[in-house]
Amino acid sequence: MNKIWQDLRYGARVLIKNPGFTVVAVLSLALGIGANTAIFQLLDAVRLKALPVKAPHELAEIRLEDTKGARGNHLTAYDALTNPIWEQIRDRQTSFSGIAAWGLQSFNLSQGGEVRLGKGLWVSGEFFNVLGVAPVKGRVFTAADDVRGCGNPGVVISDSFWQREYGSAPDVIGRKLTLAKHPFEIIGVTPANFYGLEVGQTFDFALPVCSEAIVSGKSSSDLDSGTTWWLLPFGRLKPGVSFEQASSELRAISAGIFETTLPSNYPAVSIDYYKNFKLQAVPGSSGYSQLRESYESSLWILLAIAALVLLIACANLANLLLARASSREREMAVRQAVGASRWRLIRQLMVESLLLAATGAALGALLAQGLSKFLVAFISTSSDQVFLDLASDWRVLGFAALVAALTCILFGLAPALRATRIEPGAAMKAAGRGLTAGRERFSLRRALVVTQVALSLVLVAGALLFTRSLNKLLNVDAGFRQEGILITSAGFGRLNIEPERRSELKRKILERIRVIPGVEAAADTNLVPLSGGSTSNNMWLDGGTQQQAFVVSHSSVSPEYFKTMRTPLVAGREFDERDAANSPRVAIVNEAFAAKLGAGPNPVGRRFRIETTPYEKETAYEIVGVVKNTKYGDLREESGPLAFRSLAQDTAPGTSARILVRSSLPQAEISAAVKSALAEINPGISITFYGYQKMIEESLLRDRLMATLSGFFGVLALLLAAIGLYGILSYGVVSRTKEIGIRMALGAQRREVLTLILREAVLLVVIGVAVGLPIVYGVTRFASSMLFGLKPTDPISLGLAGLSLFIVAVIAGYIPARRATKVDPLIALRYE
Repeated sequence: MNKIWQDLRYGARVLIKNPGFTVVAVLSLALGIGANTAIFQLLDAVRLKALPVKAPHELAEIRLEDTKGARGNHLTAYDALTNPIWEQIRDRQTSFSGIAAWGLQSFNLSQGGEVRLGKGLWVSGEFFNVLGVAPVKGRVFTAADDVRGCGNPGVVISDSFWQREYGSAPDVIGRKLTLAKHPFEIIGVTPANFYGLEVGQTFDFALPVCSEAIVSGKSSSDLDSGTTWWLLPFGRLKPGVSFEQASSELRAISAGIFETTLPSNYPAVSIDYYKNFKLQAVPGSSGYSQLRESYESSLWILLAIAALVLLIACANLANLLLARASSREREMAVRQAVGASRWRLIRQLMVESLLLAATGAALGALLAQGLSKFLVAFISTSSDQVFLDLASDWRVLGFAALVAALTCILFGLAPALRATRIEPGAAMKAAGRGLTAGRERFSLRRALVVTQVALSLVLVAGALLFTRSLNKLLNVDAGFRQEGILITSAGFGRLNIEPERRSELKRKILERIRVIPGVEAAADTNLVPLSGGSTSNNMWLDGGTQQQAFVVSHSSVSPEYFKTMRTPLVAGREFDERDAANSPRVAIVNEAFAAKLGAGPNPVGRRFRIETTPYEKETAYEIVGVVKNTKYGDLREESGPLAFRSLAQDTAPGTSARILVRSSLPQAEISAAVKSALAEINPGISITFYGYQKMIEESLLRDRLMATLSGFFGVLALLLAAIGLYGILSYGVVSRTKEIGIRMALGAQRREVLTLILREAVLLVVIGVAVGLPIVYGVTRFASSMLFGLKPTDPISLGLAGLSLFIVAVIAGYIPARRATKVDPLIALRYE
């Protein structure tokens, strides 16, 4: 230990005496280690870290093995179940010591005007008990709170909501929280470390499932609905019961459950699917996460990219250490001559490398915290703030330590072995002139530069692929004009308007908005294009059979919709006052629908049928217009068959309207005008505004993340490659001073010397590109699913990447080459 301490002190002195080298080395490592640690920290939070609850490894999610045939309204992106199915599972299962269910719903916290949403959870009575979550104040729900006809058992709020809304008031228990016009008494506060079961999100308050009947009203309640999929059951396994055993039991009881819960309005074509559903139990320790599904693959790719950057940095440092080793060969030889063993010298040099790695890792850990927060902020939106527990655990710390140890070996071992190979006699013969590098050592440094270039080619090509893919997405023809549209969501559920009067109120709202100065057009729709939502059913030509059906996406829109979206009408007409509730059903279809229907290029006047659904019977529609193909769910999709129905013919009008307002006015100005107009109609109408172009931009966050970070790492790789090339060429100029002097003494021109040095730079890049191309072809295919409109082997991206490296080689080589042209032959020869 005393000798190690001596090595540490000596190594620290050596590094302090070489501040330029030390700063460059530490910053290179800090950036590489910090980027790797930050991305791993996000992966840890999203994928690896368990839920902050009691014994999370015992938790199991209960879901369908296959959701094909699950018809109806899906209120969550996860594989949810209906309440009747959940109640049957709860009453029949025997594999779990405790079982619970939960669902998601947002509530408007304001009493009128612009909406202020709170994130709510529907939870069964045993929810907190099964998770082992105890309150910090008051109490949580029990099974006795969640029974049919429960009335108003109260609400449990989260710690963050308690702080934000009540200033952590100690007397919060017993206060009232009004949700959907109903005052709920606050009965408890959950711990600060409990954010729910959805990774990437937190919640504000929790209500018992039975209260859904109060909030929605008995006529609209989902408690008895067999076609509303909204609850996510989970359970805690009994001691000794495995996930496989629990799944076997769930499969065994599935037939009885789905026979008992078959809804009376279930489409006949899907009844067999329903009766054959099978339940399963899957590990649930890491919780539910849309963030995981959206970003896990991206984060793994970014981690691989960051690892390549670190490899390039290590190759650079190895080159720097090899150069320093040349100047320390006499020192190493003298040490060996006075009795130091080669292992002792290697240990000394490795301790110096370890100090660099440890300092870089410490600085990288600080950098990782800031970068992690930046990444979380990057993927958050104004309407969807991402919450992740970024506290370091043993996995993150172990990862950082492992990376530091590996980098120490990668950049420190080869120079240490090389520096200690010199024989003491050879070193002493060199006297005060020092030793020049041998061909073998110079070849190793060239090999390291070639490796840097090859890896840099991979990173630059990847950056160009992701950047060009994003650019193609931003410029794709969606079939409508995105700019200048304001999405206005108007909710009037609290007004208790009868269903037959809701359409009239929607028309009144639209008419009032259309007369606002500066409004060019306005329309109502049940589904905003590119918002991520979708509705689809089987359709077929009237007179045909269901065997000829094809799947068609559809939405319902009001008159002026196509004018608002600036979607060209190809044939026929738009919707107007003729398309009323008591008129024959009509539809406008896109070109892809017309082609799929096989009724010719102009199918106006033809009829098609939509299959029976849980909410309407088989219906025939007459085509009255054809519009240009448009995107529906997202920008990446191909424009498939799409049908628009008249919103005025909706048999069950809802209590909200999604109004698209086209205006050339600034968003703040038009928002204020719309808000004032709706307040004139009724102050109780709740309003939410959102810019349409902003919504689309936020839908491309994953693509922006990949383009931004891969671009940053690509530029960093070019910079490191330039440093590596500059270092090897500068070292070459110094070691070849005598040769250059002789050449110039014999008549070599400055241009010839310049070409001599630049030729080596270009040659190293050519070899590096040749080595890197097969690597690019091998690794970019893993990112093919994230690219749009490009193949992983896109020749333009690869060509630009190679060209970038050639430009870097010329720039990096020009400075030492110019220095070589200024060598004075007399001074060069005087060294000898």
